[in-house]
Amino acid sequence: MADRATIVVQSGDMDKLYSAFIIANGALAMGMEVSMFFTFWGLTRLKKDGLEKGPLSKMHFLGLGKWMVRRRMKGANVASLEKMMADYKDLGGKIIACDMTMDIMGIKPEDLRQDWIDECGGVGTYIQQARDSAITLFI
Repeated sequence: MADRATIVVQSGDMDKLYSAFIIANGALAMGMEVSMFFTFWGLTRLKKDGLEKGPLSKMHFLGLGKWMVRRRMKGANVASLEKMMADYKDLGGKIIACDMTMDIMGIKPEDLRQDWIDECGGVGTYIQQARDSAITLFI
């Protein structure tokens, strides 16, 4: 098994994206290879201007919960999702966009931030990454 982590990012919720990027960046910083496979609502966050748009998974309160969490995160000097994505890519992280989800949800390649995406692929692409991974996560 390779020193690799594969993360399926199925949720587009802000707090779950933070969890995925914190783990992914931590693994990269520790010398692992990391692939993130974005599918369904996670994939929608890869749209242009979409990364920061997700709701909270709990305690959303019509947007007030998200505002409160962002405020607390700013006070704790937590980086934005845009910064976490930039760090992830700078550290050599790989982004795979699920092509089946693109078909189902009517997302065209030009709708996505192409500078983030390394490849579009399906379940076979994910399985090949996961098969050789020491860590696999579903977020």
